[in-house]
Amino acid sequence: MLKISYLLAFVILLLSFSCQTKNPNAYESDIIIYGGTSAAITAAVQAKKMGKSVIVVSPDIHLGGLSAGGLGFTDTGDKSVIGGLARDFYHRVYLHYQKEEAWKWQDKGAYGNVGQGTPAIDGNARTMWIFEPHVAEQIFEDYVKEFDIKVHRNEYLDRLIGVQKNNGKIKSIKTLSGKIYEGKIFIDATYEGDLMAASGVDYHIGRESNDTYGETWNGVQFGVFQHNHYFYDPISPYQIPDDPSSGLLPEISDGPLAENGTGDSKVQAYNFRMCLSKHPENRVPFPKPEGYDPFRYELLARVYATGWDETFWKYDPLPNLKTDTNNHGPFSTDYIGKNYTYPEASYEERKQIIKDHEDYQKGLMYYLANDPKVPEKVRMEMQKWGLAQDEFVDNGNWPHQIYVREARRMIGDYVMTEHDVLGAKAVPQPIGMGSYSLDSHNIQRIVTPEGYVQNEGDIGVKPKEPYSISYGTILPKKSQCENLLVPVCVSSSHTAFGSIRMEPVFMILGHSAATAAVLAIDENFSIQDLPYEKLYERLKADGQVMVLEERL
Repeated sequence: MLKISYLLAFVILLLSFSCQTKNPNAYESDIIIYGGTSAAITAAVQAKKMGKSVIVVSPDIHLGGLSAGGLGFTDTGDKSVIGGLARDFYHRVYLHYQKEEAWKWQDKGAYGNVGQGTPAIDGNARTMWIFEPHVAEQIFEDYVKEFDIKVHRNEYLDRLIGVQKNNGKIKSIKTLSGKIYEGKIFIDATYEGDLMAASGVDYHIGRESNDTYGETWNGVQFGVFQHNHYFYDPISPYQIPDDPSSGLLPEISDGPLAENGTGDSKVQAYNFRMCLSKHPENRVPFPKPEGYDPFRYELLARVYATGWDETFWKYDPLPNLKTDTNNHGPFSTDYIGKNYTYPEASYEERKQIIKDHEDYQKGLMYYLANDPKVPEKVRMEMQKWGLAQDEFVDNGNWPHQIYVREARRMIGDYVMTEHDVLGAKAVPQPIGMGSYSLDSHNIQRIVTPEGYVQNEGDIGVKPKEPYSISYGTILPKKSQCENLLVPVCVSSSHTAFGSIRMEPVFMILGHSAATAAVLAIDENFSIQDLPYEKLYERLKADGQVMVLEERL
């Protein structure tokens, strides 16, 4: 009896010691999702619906990425191929705007129902594709509450030593705060692909040459004008017109122009998708940023001098007399050429790049509303607009998410190219569909051989029909990582990513990535060895659209 008592005391002592030494900053879950984007939340919802534990480790405080960050005029493409949790999100938008109290600043009947390629409100399908930023953010927060999703905010991956791998699998990740997250499967749902890169997975930044994948629309595309984002008329790039010795105007690159089709490490332009208001009681005048210099926008003054009159073409209407204001024209909200280092930059360097973009864009709006070189009718109209007072209320009414249109792109199990998007080849193992144009914003603003200013890099090539997206695009090579899925910085060429990079598609791929993660755990497979038939069956059962015959 005495021996048993001693043994019991020893066990209690061991348990006590174990409890005392347990790391309070260590967390464990079946699935760890890094990122706070729309893809991150749809992935988390799907994992929970399939019965797995999940932790969302988000560098962001606000959830939803661009969908909650100003991009409310959805790049829908063909809505019939948007299924699963992505469609559920737009259904929840629809339900919100069916409420009378949702229309505070505008009568619903006066809204107009304008969408991008589809009516904003689709009553038959009970979806709505256009929405205010705060509405989207609340829907993502509702998902978190409804599915009891654990979210750790403001947690930044230690990109240098924060990924621990064992036998080709990620064992844990560590954030700068010292928290450690251990899981069976990891999902990188960031716009930057930081976890993917820190895990030793291959990736590409910039444009491949056309020769890399036998493409037509990759690499330098000088003289290709498929949108209205170029200089229609010959304009001198020099401070004193036609005098090279006077130096270039601001916002023009002095670098050489490479041959068309050649690759580079340059990235398509970023901007903020501002939410503006025209309602007198919900409008904040455009602030004058510190260090504002009107000469920074002298090139725009020269554009106006040619008679250009498209300032308000991309003030796309949102409910309640608001806009999703996007780039339009030769000199607009895109800060061309100032983001090349962003994908690999440190967190502090990224903050400075983001601040530079913010200062540029705030200065542009102030310039448009106040500078005498701006045509009077434009100035008068601009003064009717301002930042929406009830949006981004903790950030000076400015979007909390910069539009990272493209950063890293994984080189994974299967690389999607323009051939897949344009229907020139069959796509293996589909897990969702895309339909938007091959769309790249401008990448550089240069001086032409003739001595004028011109933009380069903007393309917009429409596929003849929606296309499938392969499971292999979210998979690293098995030799590099067996338990990481990447539904945002997918394995694709620059041209193919130009179509895939739309928010509905990111939600689709987040849903599919989580489904694969759960099935891989249940079946004890690496993600690359998961039988595709099992994945397809579950995705189809959950309403995902993977081939044209399944369109809704």
